[in-house]
Amino acid sequence: MAILFFTWGTVFLDRMSQLYLAPYFAPEFHLSHEQVGTVASALAITWAASTFLFGVLSDRVGRKPVLVPAVFAFSILSWASGLVHNFHQLLLVRALMGAAGGPTWSAMTALIEESSPSDRRGRNIGLVVSAAALVGLAAAPVLTTQVAARWGWRSAFFVAGIPGLVMSVLLWKFVKEPATRSATQEKPSLLEYISILRYPNIWLCCLGAAGFMSWLFAVNVFAPLYITEVAHESATTAGFLLGASGLGSFFLGFLLPSVSDRWGRKPTLLLMAAMSAVVPLAFLVPALYVYPVVLAFIVFVANSGQGIASVVLVLVPTESVPAQFRATSIGLATLAGEVMGATAAPILAGTLAQRYGLAVTMWLAAAGSGLLFVVALFLQETGPARAGLAIKPLIGPNLPEQPDGAD
Repeated sequence: MAILFFTWGTVFLDRMSQLYLAPYFAPEFHLSHEQVGTVASALAITWAASTFLFGVLSDRVGRKPVLVPAVFAFSILSWASGLVHNFHQLLLVRALMGAAGGPTWSAMTALIEESSPSDRRGRNIGLVVSAAALVGLAAAPVLTTQVAARWGWRSAFFVAGIPGLVMSVLLWKFVKEPATRSATQEKPSLLEYISILRYPNIWLCCLGAAGFMSWLFAVNVFAPLYITEVAHESATTAGFLLGASGLGSFFLGFLLPSVSDRWGRKPTLLLMAAMSAVVPLAFLVPALYVYPVVLAFIVFVANSGQGIASVVLVLVPTESVPAQFRATSIGLATLAGEVMGATAAPILAGTLAQRYGLAVTMWLAAAGSGLLFVVALFLQETGPARAGLAIKPLIGPNLPEQPDGAD
């Protein structure tokens, strides 16, 4: 659990470093805002595709054969980001980086899910996923910008890639393939992979993932601009508020999925969807900026983003399908979220902001949370403490289930 925690934090550090270092390399390459956004979108698209494709592969060959090379390649490509000399080279390297990073999500979360007792899946998934908030959203901006300010942005990319190389060695040496995978002798056919779409929860998780990631990226991309340009606060105030929000996401990221082990996935997800909507709406209230500590406290206790990721992208999908399709279900939900939320939503938000002002981006983020709330209303409960019956496909017979020792 400790190795996987720091591995996922390292992966998110490498992914987010581009956003924090853009003010340093964009002037050197004469990049427009559109080009900076294009680089981020390229990484999101390749991340989405590889999460799904390599998730399917890991269901067939195992988790470690996919996870260890992916972490190593991702870290090497972080180093390569510090060697580029123009926009097209940067675009290519970051697109390849997304292709290498995507498999880490589906393989790693499936590995945790398979290695955890049924009554501790939410706790363990939530703990590891919360590393993204602690390392990627709290430590990463400080680390990368401090290194860039002293030794240049290229050195910051080099430094960001070092932890991943260490973690790939630790993964290879100490993390074991779950024993339950050795019991899986027969490999699923292509038709059986496609047939997981007969489970209504899978479709709902894809839609919920789109709403969640629309909220996530609309807030992280446009809230700093709204705070500084519309609320007329300083950049340091924006950093303070967003840092408080990210820190809250870390704590709630492992607390609320743990709660879902007892309460059930559905009521916990409804609560988190409602809480997350408070974050962008709070930024829209002018009176709160008079007391920034109060605003920081509100977004600290309301940001349940990492907890949402654990439930809607991992726990519900994997608990809704037969055991041999765990990583595939994670990859499919993530694919939908990355394409519609991480790629399309920021483009739409930017277009609307250009015409109607930055406030509309915060309303769009809240709408993403609203979509997630509606989706959660229709989910079939999967939590081990609350689910009374096994999840059934919408039509046709059940898929053959392989042994699941975790249960």
